[in-house]
Amino acid sequence: MSRVLISAAELAESLEAGKPPLVLDCRVRLGEPGAGRRLWEAGHIPTSQHLDLDRDLAGPPGEGGRHPLPPPDAFTAVVQRLGITPGTPVVVVDDMGGQLAAARAWWMLSCWAGHPDVRLLDGGLRAWQDAGGPLVLGQEPAPEPATWQPCFDDEAWVDADAVLAGGDLKVDARSLERFRGEVEPIDPVAGHIPGAQCRPSAANLNDDGRFKPAGQLDEELPGADSVIAYCGSGVTACHNILAYAIAGRPLPRLYAGSWSEWICDPARPVARD
Repeated sequence: MSRVLISAAELAESLEAGKPPLVLDCRVRLGEPGAGRRLWEAGHIPTSQHLDLDRDLAGPPGEGGRHPLPPPDAFTAVVQRLGITPGTPVVVVDDMGGQLAAARAWWMLSCWAGHPDVRLLDGGLRAWQDAGGPLVLGQEPAPEPATWQPCFDDEAWVDADAVLAGGDLKVDARSLERFRGEVEPIDPVAGHIPGAQCRPSAANLNDDGRFKPAGQLDEELPGADSVIAYCGSGVTACHNILAYAIAGRPLPRLYAGSWSEWICDPARPVARD
């Protein structure tokens, strides 16, 4: 896989070049619809477009979980609206070290839709501002629509039946307290999938919000011949998949429905320890 991170300095240089990348601002506040767009309008990287977790990167919540994958044709419409083609470099940005919608956007574009050049801004908006990068207010002109038809790789994700079938190491990106079932602020059932290991997505980052070096990630990430990444709703799990990519490891498959889908069926086992 090609490089998956870009530094603030590299992004600034590329924006000044003749063919700048498409920057997608993926900021979100869970439980606050529209907050991400308001943050974007109040100050964003020049030329960036806003990408909404609930509208653009997920289907309607339900038995498939809180953030199920949208149908391929719905995501194709998002890609085309944004003017994305395989020749369009894309940079995804948030203000949480990539742990929420930016990592999800990276996974959906790169791993699922097969775009060859998607990178995440390492350190996010904090790194951009620390490097002296400007923020601008208001709207941006809409991109020229594209006609790209992605070839979706449905081997990149799994459903609950595949998880139940076993044989894969399950890696949970939620906090250790949620994994153990000690607290559960979002879902009605606490705990984790039996046999899973906890790798909180925050553990992939240094204190400055940037990813740890590749060698350190390689030492820390759980290892197995086949790995399934999951979390609460299939969003922060993408951050762990990104960490495996940085480490040069084979990529885990995403359990898209994750815990919020798993617990919809009371017959599925739950562990608390």
